[in-house]
Amino acid sequence: MRKTARYSALAAAGLLALTSLTACANDAASTTADSGDNGGGGGEHVKIMVGGLDKVIYLPAMLTQRLGYFKEEGLDVQLLSEPAGVQAETALVSGQVQGAVGFYDHTLDLQTKGKSVESVVQFSHAPGEVEIVSNKRKDDITSPKDFKGRKLGITGLGSSTDFLTKYLAVKNGVQVSEFTPVAVGAGPTFISALQKGAIDGGMTTDPTVATVMEKNLGKVLVDMRTPKGSEEALGGPYPSSSLYMQTDWVNSHKDTVQKLANAFVKTLKWMSTHSAADIADKMPADYSQGNKTLYAGAIQSTLPMFTKDGVMPENGPETVEKVLKAFNPNIKNADVDLSKTYTTEFVKKAAG
Repeated sequence: MRKTARYSALAAAGLLALTSLTACANDAASTTADSGDNGGGGGEHVKIMVGGLDKVIYLPAMLTQRLGYFKEEGLDVQLLSEPAGVQAETALVSGQVQGAVGFYDHTLDLQTKGKSVESVVQFSHAPGEVEIVSNKRKDDITSPKDFKGRKLGITGLGSSTDFLTKYLAVKNGVQVSEFTPVAVGAGPTFISALQKGAIDGGMTTDPTVATVMEKNLGKVLVDMRTPKGSEEALGGPYPSSSLYMQTDWVNSHKDTVQKLANAFVKTLKWMSTHSAADIADKMPADYSQGNKTLYAGAIQSTLPMFTKDGVMPENGPETVEKVLKAFNPNIKNADVDLSKTYTTEFVKKAAG
């Protein structure tokens, strides 16, 4: 992992903001109190860390809470939030939480580090990520081939935005050492870094993408919010957002995992039969940041990434492995057992 000394002085503000955001998340990130009558209460208590609760790519977590599906399954689920998926991963492997909502690719990376973690519900078959280029650099950066010498925003080092940015660079002839990844989080911290020139562009998700477009701060360079966009950029389906858990915990708490799968699969089915506006109406009011139309539009742009049944897409794990092997020396030289990085046991029972 690169040392922060590699970052330019301009990145310091973004890093400081990210540190503050993480501290806030650690202090009081529980959202069950914001879930109304559909939230917690009695039942088996489960803590799940989400790599950004207000990100549209992780929307099924809060939506399941708001629809009351956890409660219907007899679960009292506490949703916690960290600004980057890599921090959700850390919370899981350290035993702070029982589950993490983040990108499936972490399960492969963790296997090479001796950690057995598996996706139990696969929310998506596309990354939902967008590479944005600052309007100040739009004439200079017209494809990932132009990443050389640039400062590119990611949520955090070791995050999936970090992984995907590196892959786009390497695929287009730019070595990982030839550009600078800058950890700027998402939302206001990403937008501020873009405005101030601390980054030339970066990878982010909705609703940040929608806000950048509305403020006319940048343009879309690579759009991976749809299966088609994933195919074009990555060469196949890229399972991303998921509920992943430590394999030992899954095997020793199968009844609980089944209840979680039941709840999430109900949500995915509900999403497939309702409009973006319907979904926006169910979410916490502050997620729209005062602009319900913009928020519903962000959801609409990202909806194609979601599965309807929580099942791992065919050839998805192979695409993820190919992407990671392109730049990650740990995985490039490792024999990853993909069958141990996910299970369909619970979602298939949920659909039955």
